Parts: sequence; C-alpha cells; structure tokens
Amino acid sequence: MPVNTQAVGKVYEPVVYAVGREKIIEYAMAVGETNPIHLDVRAARAAGYADVVAPPMFVVVYGGRAIGPAMFDPDVGINLMMLVHGGQEFEWGPLAIAGDEITTTASVKDISEEGGRGYYVFDSVSTNQRGEQVCRATWTQIVRGV
Repeated sequence: MPVNTQAVGKVYEPVVYAVGREKIIEYAMAVGETNPIHLDVRAARAAGYADVVAPPMFVVVYGGRAIGPAMFDPDVGINLMMLVHGGQEFEWGPLAIAGDEITTTASVKDISEEGGRGYYVFDSVSTNQRGEQVCRATWTQIVRGV
C-alpha cells in the first residue's frame, strides 16, 4: 500500500511541559549522567543556573509528548507494527532548566516512499516561557513493507 502524503504540512496543537527538578534528576540518573549541574541544585546554582539543568536529550521527554499525536494520527497512516527508528537531528538553544515551561509544536515535514519503505519525517520546535527556542528537532521514522 503506497504512503499517503496528504498529511505533509499538518501542524499539531502545541504541548506545554513544566520542567520539574525531580524529573531532570531522575532522567539524568537513568542515563548515567554524572555532571552535578544535572543532579544537584547547589552545583547548578554555583555554575550560574537558577536550578538543575536538563541534559540536552531531555528533549525526548518534553518533545516526545508533541510528536506522539503526529505519529499516531490516522491521517499520517503509520503502520506501527512495521516501524523502525530512522534518526533524529537536533538544533540546540538555551538549556532547559527546572522551572521552565517548554511549549513544543510538532508538524509533518515529509512523507515519502523508496525501496518498499515509507519515510515519515516530523519537525518539532520547543520554546521556553521567555520565547527562546530551546530545541528544534527532526524525527525520522521508517516503515518497512509499504
């Protein structure tokens, strides 16, 4: 079954994520982060931050909430049973800090087919409460057997 490209350009409702100190610490510990600015508020403040700093890949926590509706959208038509992770690209801005509110908007950047595989590319733009772009991400998913 060929891929449906009609969803290209579709933009989803923004998702707001309140960045919590404990979530950052839990994430940092789960991924083996040892830099104290991610684990200890005193160390983060001594380094000039208002609170603990989220490791850059914390974007999967706040950004993933915005990408989910796009990936599960019937208009996009991803066969999740045949899905494999294709890749991610990130353009970083200011670091996310505990206490920030990150708003992420996701969109369908491209849908294409090649060699019996469907390629589904999503964009997300995440900004903090000051309007600074914290991260712009491209998320690529591949579906086998289209």
